[in-house]
Amino acid sequence: MNRLPVILAITGASGAPYGVRLLEVLALHQVPTWLMISPHGWRLLAEECGITDDRGLKQATGGDWTSVRVFDDKDRGAEPASGSAKTAGMVICPCSMGTVAAIAHGTSRSLIERAADVVLKERRRLVLVPRETPLSLVHLRNLTLATEAGAVVLPAAPGFYHKPQQVRDLVDFVVQRVVDHLGLDIALVKRWEGNS
Repeated sequence: MNRLPVILAITGASGAPYGVRLLEVLALHQVPTWLMISPHGWRLLAEECGITDDRGLKQATGGDWTSVRVFDDKDRGAEPASGSAKTAGMVICPCSMGTVAAIAHGTSRSLIERAADVVLKERRRLVLVPRETPLSLVHLRNLTLATEAGAVVLPAAPGFYHKPQQVRDLVDFVVQRVVDHLGLDIALVKRWEGNS
């Protein structure tokens, strides 16, 4: 594998199934992935998916993590904290509003927030997947600041034109948009072909 790694962070916003499915897709397609999960991300993984540790997450995402490297969110000196470590970009899925605020204002307190800061300063792709609703003016302003700094805000808001039959179809819709924005040639859902 000579592709640059994608950084995947899971934070404490509701929507943990999106992060789990994204990790599954990246692992299945052997996309080099640097994984980090915040303490609140672990809480949501437990509450929403019944996943409490790396072993459970590995099992839930297909069991093959040969392309996945795990980093501790408390280790602000790890490789993703440096711009000299080359990556293909970063996605935070789901992305809490606290994480958005830290990114928007450059107040990195964790490896996830520092890695996002690095991705922005190095002009690499940063995809934020917030699920909060409704959005307060503070949220909107922070999302605007992050966008102005170069991030892509991709809300976890699935479409319905593909006629979803189950929750997984809705999750895959959002995950498809994420992998598209990461520049990965992976097909999960039928694409819109117009009204013909």
